[in-house]
Amino acid sequence: MRLPKAGTIEVVPSVLSADFARLGDEIAQITSAGVSMVHLDVMDGHFVPNITIGPPVIKKIRKESDLVFDAHLMISEPAKYAEPFIEAGADHITFHIEVAEDPVGLIDKLHDLGCSAGICLNPETPVEAIASVAPLCDMVLVMTVHPGFGGQAFMPEAAKKIVQVREIVGPDIRIEVDGGIDTQTAPIVVSYGADTLVAGNAIFSKTDRNAAIEAIRRSFS
Repeated sequence: MRLPKAGTIEVVPSVLSADFARLGDEIAQITSAGVSMVHLDVMDGHFVPNITIGPPVIKKIRKESDLVFDAHLMISEPAKYAEPFIEAGADHITFHIEVAEDPVGLIDKLHDLGCSAGICLNPETPVEAIASVAPLCDMVLVMTVHPGFGGQAFMPEAAKKIVQVREIVGPDIRIEVDGGIDTQTAPIVVSYGADTLVAGNAIFSKTDRNAAIEAIRRSFS
């Protein structure tokens, strides 16, 4: 599966806020809402202070879903572990500029392995840090919370970086935003130029996941 072509606005549920005991069922439910992607938060307990899922879990849920698996590697050594995630079923991998020793080389490696590539920057990281590599990517991820935990408050100043990123990458590369996205903040980031909206708590904290997804869509349409 490949990323949707730039030009559409996608709501991408993040399973970080899902019920991990029912992960297959949770993904099936959001699929019925017509989403094309699911965001997989990978944390190593080193780059971020939490540990979540690895390739074995992705391999299991890959058998249950045809969605684009958007793997966000919040880990210290993305180049070392990228290939096992692709082998497990990840369609897209985003890694952090803060820990990438050779970002261009890793982007090339991901493409050679048949995977789309993304670069991510934390709230404190200036856009200039990714300016040279962002145009080589298929998607750029702007964090609007500190990575590592779900349910954090949206950071308005970090969101403004989306405008700069869009100026750098133009219209044909996706810009993803992750952190505090809900019906109030989704219109803001869309107005800045984001087209890929990761939402976790705003979807999985609701009894009716499909209605929550539709409410986010209506907020920016």
